Amino acid sequence: MRKYLAQFFGLLAKSFGEKEREIVPIISQDTKKEQISNIPPKEIINEPKQEIEIQSVPDDIEKNEKKSKEKKTKNKASKDLTTSVSIDPRDIMESMGIPFLALSKNRKAPIIYESQDGTTKVRISCHSEHYIASIYDWDIIQCIAGKIQEVINSKKDIPPRTLIIPRHELFKGVHKQDGKKQHKDLEGSLKRLQTTLIDTTIRNEDFRYSGGFGFLDSWGYTERKDVKEFRITLSDWLYDGICRDGALLKVHKEYFDLTSGLQKILYRIARKHVGVQNKSWDFSIEELHEKSGSERDLRKFKYDLKKAISDHKIPGYKFEWIEENGKITIRIINLRKYGKEALVQPVFSALDDNSVGH
Repeated sequence: MRKYLAQFFGLLAKSFGEKEREIVPIISQDTKKEQISNIPPKEIINEPKQEIEIQSVPDDIEKNEKKSKEKKTKNKASKDLTTSVSIDPRDIMESMGIPFLALSKNRKAPIIYESQDGTTKVRISCHSEHYIASIYDWDIIQCIAGKIQEVINSKKDIPPRTLIIPRHELFKGVHKQDGKKQHKDLEGSLKRLQTTLIDTTIRNEDFRYSGGFGFLDSWGYTERKDVKEFRITLSDWLYDGICRDGALLKVHKEYFDLTSGLQKILYRIARKHVGVQNKSWDFSIEELHEKSGSERDLRKFKYDLKKAISDHKIPGYKFEWIEENGKITIRIINLRKYGKEALVQPVFSALDDNSVGH
């Protein structure tokens, strides 16, 4: 009996153990995996896709806006580069009545000048492989002097001896087109300004020292993707002459359109001696021949001079050819001064008749 009861309870316990083992898998990891696997795949895939799409829209917009702004900024900078020109040319008074420059573009013979009192002496020469700097080359110096005058007027800094000038600005300052030939000519002018040799007593009237120098110490040109500029260093002598108080005179813009070297020289002589204050100034042909530094003999210079003043192209001044008692006088008339008086009496009719008096 005991034996049968033991077998019964043993079978009953075994039965309960198998049921427990069958219940465990239902709450195990397999069940969890089955639950996860039952989640529709669409929900798992779509959620991150929505996040990516939402984030990509502002990125694209931001990039497009950035490119648009960069393009506008670049176009604006390009426009400013070609329009922002501020050169107001100036000339150096002490050089305007003395032959520092050649009338022609291919002079090699030295220019030698001495004032009547012997205090002012000038000798201009050049290296054998170059020509003397001409009146046409001087346009560059007038633009540089204008830039230095801007610094002086601002009173914010000491004017630099080395200037960096954008190519387009320098071309516009000298009234030239920006092209390959013009660029080559401009570099030729800079070479002549550097290699021309000057020996003078100007600012050395008591002969305390002697020395020779050029107009420029050095020059260079740089061209990169967005940079085209000239770097020009003045000689100490020229720099000192430009920076002296009251040393510079404003140059009429139409001066740069003159194609005659003699007309350019005559304008500079008129600007210094007549200026904007005096009504007129008289010169003999001999005096103008000496001041111009012309290589032509006096007879040929007389012909050149008469032709130069007959064109009436020199801005701001009228030149009269007056012959009296076998003597020829060239009268330089300040048109601004006579223009004011013309409201009172008709003097321009007299100018046209070549019979103007003081």
